[in-house]
Amino acid sequence: MAKAIEIACDGSHREIVRTWVPEAPVALEFNGLAYAVMMATPVDLEDFALGFALTEGLAQTVADCTDIAVAEVEKGWIVRASLHGLGVTQLTDRVRTRVAESSCGLCGIENLEAVARPLPKVAEHELITPAAIFCARMELPEHQPLGRETGSAHAAAFANREGRILHAREDVGRHNALDKLVGALARAGQDPADGFILSSARCSYEIVEKAVRAGATCLATISLPTTLAVERAAGAGLSLYSLARDDSVLSVVEN
Repeated sequence: MAKAIEIACDGSHREIVRTWVPEAPVALEFNGLAYAVMMATPVDLEDFALGFALTEGLAQTVADCTDIAVAEVEKGWIVRASLHGLGVTQLTDRVRTRVAESSCGLCGIENLEAVARPLPKVAEHELITPAAIFCARMELPEHQPLGRETGSAHAAAFANREGRILHAREDVGRHNALDKLVGALARAGQDPADGFILSSARCSYEIVEKAVRAGATCLATISLPTTLAVERAAGAGLSLYSLARDDSVLSVVEN
């Protein structure tokens, strides 16, 4: 907690106490090779590393990413893991240190080419009912302790087809929150296609890609999507719902 000065519109001042959302550099190492440094909230880092490996295509299953170890160091955190299978080849082909802030973006020609690469098609699926999305949307605040405390943390949740939230993770970064959720689902043996993912953030193309690579078939987001997110969702066959509220939702892509 820290003290701050709240300034009202009438010019009056008062001292208040607030809690800031934790943010720290988290280095991800696979097979002893530095792969990425992410600015993240240092909780649920085992889930984060596994989910990151899955959504990056470095791992296909939990068995492909093992021996996850988390260590706090002087300047942040290091998460080390062992990769097996096809991910080892991808790791050696693509390894480089990438420093990303919580507002991730594209950098370099490799990413410009990668963004146009077709996503795998999602499995055939039944559409999620609006009632299920409303239910999950109303329940989401109960799974956001960090968000309630700080007012500045994103959440990603998995709900069953009735809209009951079964798993949720939080982070300062919306992509990190989703990676943590994907890791948690994988560790629990939960198939993302058995329900839908709900994200508290705007729907950027990265959110769509991570959801598809995780095996989700339906994605709902609190805010509106970008043009590229809609394009990528339609191409992959992902059903996308946005601007989710307690009593309304926008059906963007239905497959």
